[in-house]
Amino acid sequence: MWSYSFEIPNLMILGIILIFYYSRPRFKTRRNCAFIWMALIEAWTILIDIVAVLCDMHFKSIPLWFSCLTNSLYFMAFFIRSYAMYVFVVSVMKDTLENNKVIRQLVRIPMYCGIVLSIISFFTSINQNSNFIFYFDEAGYHHGALYYSLYVGCFYYVLMAFISLALFRKSLGRRREKFGIIIYNILICCAFILRILVPGHLIMDTLVLVAILLVFVAFENPEFYLDLRGTAFNRYAFSEHLEEAMGCFKYLPLGVAIHNFHEMRDIYGSAQMEEGLSIISKCFKQMFPGGMVFYVRNGRFIILAQQGTDLDEKCEAIAERFEHSWKSQDVELYLSAGFVIYDVVYDVDSSETVLTAMLGALDKAARIEDRKPIHAVKEDILRVQKEKKIRQYIEKAVEEGGFDLFLQPIMDAKSKKAIGAEALARLRDENGEIILPGDFIPVAENSGRINELGEIIFEKTCRFIKEEGLKNLSIDWINVNLSPAQFVRTDLAERYAAIAEKYRVDPSCVHLEITEGAMIDDAFFNRQISAMTRKGFKFVLDDYGTGYSNLARLKKCPFINVKLDMTIVWAH
Repeated sequence: MWSYSFEIPNLMILGIILIFYYSRPRFKTRRNCAFIWMALIEAWTILIDIVAVLCDMHFKSIPLWFSCLTNSLYFMAFFIRSYAMYVFVVSVMKDTLENNKVIRQLVRIPMYCGIVLSIISFFTSINQNSNFIFYFDEAGYHHGALYYSLYVGCFYYVLMAFISLALFRKSLGRRREKFGIIIYNILICCAFILRILVPGHLIMDTLVLVAILLVFVAFENPEFYLDLRGTAFNRYAFSEHLEEAMGCFKYLPLGVAIHNFHEMRDIYGSAQMEEGLSIISKCFKQMFPGGMVFYVRNGRFIILAQQGTDLDEKCEAIAERFEHSWKSQDVELYLSAGFVIYDVVYDVDSSETVLTAMLGALDKAARIEDRKPIHAVKEDILRVQKEKKIRQYIEKAVEEGGFDLFLQPIMDAKSKKAIGAEALARLRDENGEIILPGDFIPVAENSGRINELGEIIFEKTCRFIKEEGLKNLSIDWINVNLSPAQFVRTDLAERYAAIAEKYRVDPSCVHLEITEGAMIDDAFFNRQISAMTRKGFKFVLDDYGTGYSNLARLKKCPFINVKLDMTIVWAH
């Protein structure tokens, strides 16, 4: 006989998971829907399994048709559950093959066959004239000739899940997601094996429950998607939603950015600011019924409003609300905000591009002290796409040392002769066309590649000096730019000295240009300058007049030259 002592606790635990899941704010995505479907199917499978077992154990006192019905429903649920577990894996892996209707129907064939066999088994068992998956006789319930087709379907979907995992493994970013989905598949496989080995003990569902609990912790915990004490969804949630909604976006997005957020947070304190943002989020939810509110950090909100909403009117209403304080029992904040109306979501296929453009527009709105909304238009998308392409060129150039070195002569105003040169980095696209520094330098800084770029140009300069010689060019030195990000490296002196030694170049022949951005921390600045000058390097101050320094600070610094910013020169 069967022991179902594990099933009732399993059902209770599964119920607790579902109750907690539905008690928290949530939004609809393919993965979330797959998880809920899988959990509900598992709950139904456990419940109908208990009923079917009770009927089988007391078959003499239960109408035959009812025993056949419960067993047939159980086997139908068994096949559907196997498919549901595969669908969850596909949703996690973002398996694009499932978007093809033909492939999707082909994958479902084992499930369809199992459902048909379960229905046929119901009728044949009632008539007691044949057997498929199960049958009843005077001795009670028995496995039918096609009973083991259950496990063929199960292992088929386990195999398909592992194939999806292998093909689309790069779609998983976090380590907990990678290990979570692998262990999930292993647990499901072990559950089916356990069912075969120990059919009399209904403990397969215990392993299935552990697998569901695992993916709940790794993927579906609602807290992963919430911010501001549960009053708004977070940036990760918005990214997930945006990725699935591309091509069929049903909402009108509106951005709201708090002005001077970091300064306001310093004034009010982090705890009060978070409480204030929660109040703001609740207000947005009331102003946009049926919509969704996302907090994407640093005082930025993205609101998804229902179609037909007048966003200009809503911006005006929000601006008027910001004219009053945001207060509760413990908080009273006075803030202002800028607004963005997004007109770019509908024509782009890449969610990453759209998200970058949306966040960039929010940053812009945060800097503009104006209640009139700005519009994120197609040009913003094109800019992001261009930066993405440049980032790819930078990555390739860093890996292959592909930056070109150009020299710009530095003239002596009296003798009108070249006395030095400035090393300029140039980047080329796939057609060999030069990308302007104003385009690729900011991208290199934002992507964290400016250190590698600067070191490549410094090394190429040293190699050029060794191979060509400065005297052959009738110059005495070459200036090389040193970004603030490079300047703060604690091993900068050793690295650059090692490169100069490698090419047997006198460090005094290479003048390092820094901007005033490197002079914020006086103590570190002095230590770094001292370390570099001990190695023989000399320094030039570039773009003087636009940063933090003044003549008093400048007098203390060992610069051999000072280059005025072009705006000062043009002004005179």
